[in-house]
Amino acid sequence: MAVLILDKRKNPLMPCSEKRARLLLERGRARVHRKAPFIIRLVDRGVEDSALQPLRLKLDPGSKTTGIALVRERETVDPATGKSTRAQAVVFLAELAHRGHLIRDRLTARRAFRRRRRGTLRYRAPRFLNRTRPRGWLAPSLRHRVDTTMAWVDRLMRWAPVAGLSTLLHRFDTQALQNPEISGIEYQQGTLTGYEVREYLLEKWGWRCAYCDVENVPLTVDHIHPKSRGGSDRVSNLALACVPCNQRKGNRDVTEFLLHDPKRLAHIEAQRKAPLKDAAAVNSTRWALLGRLKETGLDVEVGTGGRTKYNRARQQCPKTHWVDAACGGPPGALVRLDPETKPLAIRATGHGERQRARLNRYGFPRGHKPRRRSFLGWRTGAIARCDKPGVRAFVGRVAIRFRPSFVITGPDGKKAETHPKYLHIVQKGDGYAYA
Repeated sequence: MAVLILDKRKNPLMPCSEKRARLLLERGRARVHRKAPFIIRLVDRGVEDSALQPLRLKLDPGSKTTGIALVRERETVDPATGKSTRAQAVVFLAELAHRGHLIRDRLTARRAFRRRRRGTLRYRAPRFLNRTRPRGWLAPSLRHRVDTTMAWVDRLMRWAPVAGLSTLLHRFDTQALQNPEISGIEYQQGTLTGYEVREYLLEKWGWRCAYCDVENVPLTVDHIHPKSRGGSDRVSNLALACVPCNQRKGNRDVTEFLLHDPKRLAHIEAQRKAPLKDAAAVNSTRWALLGRLKETGLDVEVGTGGRTKYNRARQQCPKTHWVDAACGGPPGALVRLDPETKPLAIRATGHGERQRARLNRYGFPRGHKPRRRSFLGWRTGAIARCDKPGVRAFVGRVAIRFRPSFVITGPDGKKAETHPKYLHIVQKGDGYAYA
């Protein structure tokens, strides 16, 4: 990939090759502006002394990962036929991993603790319908996906001469994902048409326990994949279980509980359907992201999954988010991709927690964290070089403790506990981890 360049006033210039960037640094004409992603800044040239070419920033938004590609476009016209060909050269590639699932799990746990405290200490009627949501409201886990994507769009617009934006407007049909042959009135009706949940489960599982086939006993509703491990409340994830089986299963997954009975496990797995959380997340955020992109004032190009698949199949590229981001656009657009290229892996980590109380499993506080977020001038998330005696020097991400013993983790997973005097700052934490 190319190296991003800024002029002496921190205005974006055209990216250059790694070899040219190395020569500029060796000759003293440039300084390292940022380590991750690697950016250099010239000391003897302004933007008025350089020729700029328009770049296009392309996105492939996903539920867990968003692909980012910065490409240089060039359109050529065949003088004989007059046909125009749009060729694109990749300049920068990255994959941004969101943490929306972590936000959702923490909010779910907080809600469970609040409900238990409300009923255990003294009864307080739950409040509902007393807050109005603004138009276009998104859940925090969904808003995080849009905000982090736009944060990197704004960053790359400051670091490169971006003249246009491209995104994929995914639209997942959840009915067709479950049953590709669905049609007619069946398409408009759901699974529970004409049933209540318990009545539907009794008919589905034959009025018997799904785990031991016992009949004529009280039956309870059990989550096949437990909610504590990310299971959903979809009716396809529910089964009937007698009280002994439900207690014996606990919060174990069905694959672990029925490890000794593969035949019954295969029958239950055939009844269960895949969750649609990822498809629902993309469907909920696609218009919000498109609206935020239009607010930048740049030309926004919208592509489809079919066009992207056509461009990707022509070049026989694997299906990944960064490849889809580079191949997005009108059909027939040629993108030069080096098979040895590896994108920059960006993982959203946040800037810390607002929660101060450490809770036990019942939701009661068992300790409190300090209000300060730094110690000896260090904050968690900073990138530093470790020069501890007896340990080979390496660069990694720092996790502080409120005592002079920090943990630094390298890109390869190597960890070391060290005193902060052996750490040398490379880049301050910005809420992301890089690899």
